[in-house]
Order: sequence, then C-alpha cells, then structure tokens
Amino acid sequence: MEAGADVRSLRWATAWMCVTFTRGLSPEEVFTRYGADPGRARLLDGDAASDLLPGDAADGTVSLLRAGRLGEWTFCVEEDGSIGTWEESLAELSRDTETYSVATTDGMSIFQYWRDGECAEHFEPGMEYTRPEQTAPWWDRVEAVLAAHEDEDAGTAPVVALVLDHLGIALDDATLDGPWPSLTLAEDDVMTAPPGDAGAVEGPAPA
Repeated sequence: MEAGADVRSLRWATAWMCVTFTRGLSPEEVFTRYGADPGRARLLDGDAASDLLPGDAADGTVSLLRAGRLGEWTFCVEEDGSIGTWEESLAELSRDTETYSVATTDGMSIFQYWRDGECAEHFEPGMEYTRPEQTAPWWDRVEAVLAAHEDEDAGTAPVVALVLDHLGIALDDATLDGPWPSLTLAEDDVMTAPPGDAGAVEGPAPA
C-alpha cells in the first residue's frame, strides 16, 4: 500500500480489535489454534455475530472470533478481547507457517509477525521507544504509513491496510460484514484448557 492509500473502507480496524492473518490454515484450524472448539462456529453476518457477545461483564472477558479464508491466508478478527496478541496463541497459530497480528486493545496498538512458532517482529506502532535495536523490515513501513495518515482518526486501519496489501487480499467493511464462521471464546476457558487438548494454548503469564 502506498503511504496515501485510502483506508476509509476499513472502519472495523479503527475500533478495539485484534486481527490475525495466518498462511495455509483453514478457519477451523485457526479456531482450534486459538483454543476454541470449531464445532461451535456458526455462519453469521456481522450484526448476527455481534449478538453472540454476552451483555453481562460478570461473565469475564469474552472474545468474538470471526474467521475466513482469503486466498492463501485465513483472517481471524477478534472483538472485545486480545487472545490474538498473546505470545502463546501466536506461537501456536504460526506453528509450521506464519502469522501477522495487528491489534488496538486497552489504549495500546501492537504489531507482531511470527514464523514457525517464533516472534520475528514485535513493536507498538508510533511508539519510538519500542523500535527494535536492529530495525526490522516492518518498522519503517509501518511508521511511514502512520505518518501519511497522522491527521486522520484512523486507528490501526493504515497498518491493517498495509498488511492486506502485502498479502494481496482485501478485507474491507463490506466483506467482513458478510457471513463468516463465528463463535465466542472466553479468555478464562483458554487459560484453563486441560493439558493435552488439541490446539489448546495457555494465557499470558502473570506479570
């Protein structure tokens, strides 16, 4: 994506969200690697999927996951959660493949690129103090596209657009609003998944 590219068709990427892109996996495999049961997924459009989220905060943090295959890549857009930013989740997602993760959560934006279970790049876009000591390929590209949109209230949409262009796929608002396999996943369920469960991952280690 060129620095001045239009990101207005990515309103979904301006809100609190996390999106991962993983090469070569099916949506069912992606759900499993998140720690979810793919058998619970329902084919729902955006409005119907949003109704799956519980209204009671007492239920704990519950993510809405919507996944689909676009060319070689499977996206998973997560609302109201941050499972797709956890190193354990990304290590599992990227096992024997590669995964990009872009998130805006709790007032912080994060970019990550993982290959075969290992983190290749991890920084907070726009935050110079997170700049890798040895500048990695994505840092300069992300900073350039953010600079081009600095006068816009675009959130991480420019970063998401940059990744989409690199992958050669499109995931605009209209596409995401269509019917995709959707389910909810409670963070507590991921963190307490019994050892040995297929695809189960642990939550982040306590600080």
